[in-house]
Amino acid sequence: MIRPASILPLLAALVVGTPAAAEVNESIGTWRLTCATDRMTDRTACTLLHEQPVERSEPGRPSLALEVVDRGGKLVPAVTVRDLTLESAARGLLALTGTAQLRFPPNPLFDMPCNLEGRSLVCAPRPEDAARAEQELAQADRVLVRLVGFGSGGSSTAEPAELRLSGTREALRRFREEVPPGQVQPEPPGLNAQEMLQRLRQFLGF
Repeated sequence: MIRPASILPLLAALVVGTPAAAEVNESIGTWRLTCATDRMTDRTACTLLHEQPVERSEPGRPSLALEVVDRGGKLVPAVTVRDLTLESAARGLLALTGTAQLRFPPNPLFDMPCNLEGRSLVCAPRPEDAARAEQELAQADRVLVRLVGFGSGGSSTAEPAELRLSGTREALRRFREEVPPGQVQPEPPGLNAQEMLQRLRQFLGF
């Protein structure tokens, strides 16, 4: 009899490919800019991540990262988990009920709803908050982040994570050099996080 615990690692290996070699790998203050080209598709992707995770990884729960993403031409903060696997599908449940609360003190917080984008979980500002988020990100020296919802392990009263910020303006400038406005590409087709969650539910019988 095949047990779920024994088959999940095998299924996870089938949906996650080998990452492309990095062509840009720079540390800028508390940020790291990485760009890599997939030799099969010639698709270049860049990420700008904070050096410290919002939540560290645990078995079955990959780390949550503070990332800069392009939303309508604006560079805004987001909380992400990239390349979800069947083993880490619990993080995907954040997309159903989860919200990231983010604050650049002394400014008030704003909520960032979580959604699935390809094989990634992305909690990003609402369109009406994008301009404010972009401006405050560039000026802030620290950020408070709290995840609320099933799959996060947090609550609305949990102590937020505090991350120090430095070199942000230069990091944003370098990111924009590599990713001009209007050149953000959608995640490639294939088995996405929504499909993985559905298959996991079917496999486990609920």
